[in-house]
Amino acid sequence: MLTWFHRWWPANPPAVVDRWGSGYHNPVPELPDVDRFRANLAERAEGRTIQRVDVLDAGVLHGIAARTLDDALTGHRWRSPERHGKWLLAHTDGPTVLVHFGMTGDLRWSPADEPRDRFDRVVFVLDDGELRYRDMRKLQGLQLAPDAGAVEKAMAGLGPDALAVRRGDFDELLAGHRGAVKAVLVDQSILAGLGNLLADEILWHAKIHPQQLAHQLSPEQRHQLYDEMRGVLRASIRAGRIPDGPGWLTGLRDDPDARCPRCGTPLSRRRVGGRATIWCPDCQRAPR
Repeated sequence: MLTWFHRWWPANPPAVVDRWGSGYHNPVPELPDVDRFRANLAERAEGRTIQRVDVLDAGVLHGIAARTLDDALTGHRWRSPERHGKWLLAHTDGPTVLVHFGMTGDLRWSPADEPRDRFDRVVFVLDDGELRYRDMRKLQGLQLAPDAGAVEKAMAGLGPDALAVRRGDFDELLAGHRGAVKAVLVDQSILAGLGNLLADEILWHAKIHPQQLAHQLSPEQRHQLYDEMRGVLRASIRAGRIPDGPGWLTGLRDDPDARCPRCGTPLSRRRVGGRATIWCPDCQRAPR
């Protein structure tokens, strides 16, 4: 059941609460999920040769035909992958495969004799198994960049990576935008990698209301937001997903009677910038 939600876990997964046992459903891959895909691609496939590429559904390919993708990659070796925001940059010793996971994408290693899932769209066949791109809704998918210049061009519309951005640059990004801070954080052209859940979690940790105008944040608030962003991202990457245990907001999203884990105040909910948003009205005071 819900096989399309399953994630490709590390060989030695961290000890975390079962993802589906607590009411916490986060099928949408955000930065920590993509970083986990990157780490596992490096562990399981780096240095291995692509025997062939089976395109089972060309609907996830963008700007390239199935036969061309197979021809371009067969015989090449995977190199060290990178991540920028929610994009996985799967380098080979030739072209780079650019992968975006949309809302339901997944990437997993499977033995060659394991039956393929009905939502497997592209399969990279290696000498000892298969790397399978799986996606139910097919909202994003794969592109092919023939060289470093093409990779740079494909990433040109993205802001700096949320985990790599420097404090001074982060301050300038916030000061230069007049929208609500929640909307700024999830805008990939401003800052790459944060999705809806991460933005709410970071703002709650920083005690900043999601509708506070970004350019009106004080220097102290900007510094606090930056520090909390890095802390939340690092903890999420260690866990392989956004944690949902005590002291975290994320696991309470589906509870209509949820209370703030910090002060016990009933959580508020509304749409901010078109996105479902939760916050604590006591810890995160509304802007005046």
